[in-house]
Amino acid sequence: MNERILRVLEFNKVIERLINHASTSLGKDLASQVVPSTAIDTVIELQNETDEAVQILRLNNAIPLGGIYDIRESLKRSVIGGVLNSNECLDIANTIYGGRQAKSFVEKLEEDLPILKDLVEGITPLRELERQIKSCIDDHGHMMDSASVKLRSIRSSIRTYESRLRDKLDNFTKTKSNMLSDAIITIRNDRYVLPVKQEYRGQIGGIVHDQSASGQTLFMEPKAVVDLNNQLQEASIQEKQEIDRILKELSEEVANQESFLAINVSILAKVDFIFSRAKLAQEMKASMPKMNDNGIIKMQQARHPLIPKDEVVPNDVEIGEDFTAIVITGPNTGGKTVTLKMIGLCTLMAQSGLQVPAFDGCELAVFDDVFADIGDEQSIEQNLSTFSSHMTNIVDILRHVNDKTLVLFDELGAGTDPQEGAALAMAILDEVISRNARVVATTHYPELKAYGFNRKNVINASVEFDVETLQPTYRLLIGVPGRSNAFDISRRLGLSTEVITHAKSHIGIDSKSVENMIASLEKSQIQAEKDYEEAHQVLLESEKLRSEIEKEWTQLEEKREAIFEKAEEKANKALQKAREEAEAIVEEIRNMKTNAELKEHEWIEAKKMLEEAKPSLRTKQKNEAQPTTNQQVTLSPGDEIKLLTVNQSGTVLEKVNEKEYLVQVGIMKVKAKRSDLQKVGKKKETIEKPLATIKGSNYHVKTELDLRGERYEDALLQLEKYIDDATLAGYPKVYIIHGKGTGALRKGVQDFVKRHPNIASHRQGSAGEGGSGVTVIEFR
Repeated sequence: MNERILRVLEFNKVIERLINHASTSLGKDLASQVVPSTAIDTVIELQNETDEAVQILRLNNAIPLGGIYDIRESLKRSVIGGVLNSNECLDIANTIYGGRQAKSFVEKLEEDLPILKDLVEGITPLRELERQIKSCIDDHGHMMDSASVKLRSIRSSIRTYESRLRDKLDNFTKTKSNMLSDAIITIRNDRYVLPVKQEYRGQIGGIVHDQSASGQTLFMEPKAVVDLNNQLQEASIQEKQEIDRILKELSEEVANQESFLAINVSILAKVDFIFSRAKLAQEMKASMPKMNDNGIIKMQQARHPLIPKDEVVPNDVEIGEDFTAIVITGPNTGGKTVTLKMIGLCTLMAQSGLQVPAFDGCELAVFDDVFADIGDEQSIEQNLSTFSSHMTNIVDILRHVNDKTLVLFDELGAGTDPQEGAALAMAILDEVISRNARVVATTHYPELKAYGFNRKNVINASVEFDVETLQPTYRLLIGVPGRSNAFDISRRLGLSTEVITHAKSHIGIDSKSVENMIASLEKSQIQAEKDYEEAHQVLLESEKLRSEIEKEWTQLEEKREAIFEKAEEKANKALQKAREEAEAIVEEIRNMKTNAELKEHEWIEAKKMLEEAKPSLRTKQKNEAQPTTNQQVTLSPGDEIKLLTVNQSGTVLEKVNEKEYLVQVGIMKVKAKRSDLQKVGKKKETIEKPLATIKGSNYHVKTELDLRGERYEDALLQLEKYIDDATLAGYPKVYIIHGKGTGALRKGVQDFVKRHPNIASHRQGSAGEGGSGVTVIEFR
């Protein structure tokens, strides 16, 4: 692209904003070199790169690019044998780490990012080189003692010499402070010295290294510390040599990995550059344009990239399909030049891989050249020299125009006689259009208002002007030429009707017809846009309503499935619970079989009844349909009932309370809720005596038995009965209080529980439970 075009369209200002968004000097360097590409494949690739980074930023994810430096010069010096300093080595280590972090960040993202993920795949971790550098150099660029055994030894010697030197010189400051200008120790020429007064020079003795400006103070090294200073200097020289040796080894390692490091730096620079383009797009509220090489430009609500969003009026622009030229007519200060620059600048940005400030779905073309003749035409000093300057530029443009060219003319033909200027403007436009270039031109000449009506590939446009406020609205009206507002403005400003009518009499019939036609077009355009907005709003509301209905239907289906799943789960739980209860009852009966004199056929009948027991899963509707059957009918002892939970018939024995009854079901006595009983017959004459009683977990048995004061035999009989009752009550453990006394009752209790089959373990009570006066029993 021509350098002048980039400057005229202020492309450099866009680049400045792009540079500010780069995180590293590498990215800033690439951003500063941006130029529009003319290859469509390259432009599409650049746009896809930017869009992937925009997707990441849209998710509030920021790629970590801190600690990455431009190490290219250091790499070059290491390759030719140069020794890098500690800060350069540290920058290389930090860049390795930063590259690894950036690679990890992109690879962990779940989004589909083929370009970025393929790009960071080329970053080599180089952990070993980073470790070597970090083990020698700290975060401040200082060589650490641990860099080598020899360096640690040398620095230990240096600290020893410095300590001994300070001790000796401290002694001078204490004993001969009157001979010193100040009781301090200082350094001159890398040697420890004292500030000695001039008159005591001979008494101190030693080497003079420096003196004060007045000459009254000499910085002397006393003889007593000369040898120590010499030893310190030798150790310092050895330290520097060892540090140089270590840095040389590190530099050689860097040189060995130079090719990988150079690739890493190149990739990181590109990644930072891509994200700087994405950040600029985010700042501008821009969108990704679809690129073509057919010269088609379509932008909705496009804004000038350099004007703040709240200060610029967005416009729709379309060129390249039905027409290849737009001629914008209308008064000054109407925004024609801004529109012209906006089209050119958005084109340059798109060809540079930058997104453009317009609605989603915009489309831009890739041109080989963009030409512009734009100048300050607002000055009244229009003269021949200005016209000559513009014409020279236009002549140069016409030499290069072809079907891959975008041409922007601002105030075409201005600066000369209006009739000649208009004729030249039409001739120039005809020439450019004949070469199938895309052209947008602005002009003042009324002769060009009808130009678009007589040319197949040309369309008129204008910038809307509000006569009521006497201000331009800056809205671009495609298909409507600009009309003169001189008479309307004059009337609004107070010019008399007689003068305006007289002025209109001097205008030809053709001019009046054109003005009336333009006024009609403007009115039709505005009404069409209004109708379109209303229709679009209705469409949006319909789409929203449809979306809400679909969402509600989906939620309804999900709730329906959830209800079915919950019901099935509840049924399974009820069935499982019934099985567990049946198994527990069978187990209790089995344990009681040895104590109760049950006949074998009765045992088999009870077991069969429990095996066939199934829960009755009643819905809410069923429960509500039987209130009179279950809840309101009074039950009396002897009534025949059906126990719904096990679907078995039985007889009422007694009423426990308002909600519970004791019933006989087969050979079992059980407590049941009133809601689980259904009356099926009247009271029988006699009630069979049950063979066994099964008491539920809510049977009233205390969790402790007090045997204190009981005789030994009576106590054991009470214990045996209590153990049976506690077992049926379902207690996990109980407390037997036998007291301490002689210990006979305690022994008898413990011997009994050892032999009982239902007792899992027993122990003596803890301090808080009664100690040895209590035995704690835990059931199986």
